[in-house]
Amino acid sequence: MCRVFKVSRSRFYTWLSNGLSNTAIENQALTEKIRVIHGKSKQTYGSPRITHELIKVDIKVSRPRVARLMKKAKIRSIVKRKFRVTTDSEHKYPVVENKLNRQFKVDKIATAWVSDITYIKTTQGWLYLTVILDLADRRVIGWALSSTMKAIDTVIPAWQMAQKNRNITSELIFHSDRGIQYACNEFKSLLEKNPFVIRSMSRKGYCWDNAVAESFFKTLKAECVYQNKFINKQQAAAIVFEYIEVWYNRKRQHSALGYVPPTEFEEILNKQKIAA
Repeated sequence: MCRVFKVSRSRFYTWLSNGLSNTAIENQALTEKIRVIHGKSKQTYGSPRITHELIKVDIKVSRPRVARLMKKAKIRSIVKRKFRVTTDSEHKYPVVENKLNRQFKVDKIATAWVSDITYIKTTQGWLYLTVILDLADRRVIGWALSSTMKAIDTVIPAWQMAQKNRNITSELIFHSDRGIQYACNEFKSLLEKNPFVIRSMSRKGYCWDNAVAESFFKTLKAECVYQNKFINKQQAAAIVFEYIEVWYNRKRQHSALGYVPPTEFEEILNKQKIAA
């Protein structure tokens, strides 16, 4: 074997007695840290987010190295699946023009909110999740889980929660799709009670007009819904609550926010406001 690999006997026995190299030992330790972070992320983080978590604790490492170690250890992010959102836009209610115009990056809290509705399957039937996100910090500030698609069970309670979490003291664009829940008289009247609110709706057939809300649902489905088989609606409600309020808003890194969670980015914006 020494002749084949062109090394001396003494060198071979030296390597044998020394065991693992320093680099190999470092890689083993780093892989264990990667495994812990990956587990805490509910197996959702890939190499970019794991790299940021390691850098946060003063471990200098590159993303390619993390990716190599993850591949070797067969550690991977949950594979994302496509999902379908159904919107009932065939109704008699008037719609409004797109005032947001895909301006998804805003610097001030409570100046632009986006909203959408999706469905979650349980063995007891469908649940419908309505969310409202603030574009400034991408936080879910209002949400509702219901067994019906009526406005009183979906968009209205989500809006009421959002108002409790964020005061509207200046002009606010509220953007949604053209669904009947957003266009109906009940919800229109509710929004018009606040003179600062400006309604905005996506153009017909242009899903990217509401890309931030749709992106949230894609993440939710991949990281939460598709990883669970909901036995009943109560179980689904508990898991969705934990995902939104405990994980997404407070812990999950958000790439659009520089890999910090929404609540942490909210603090950054508030400090900048005070400094200004």
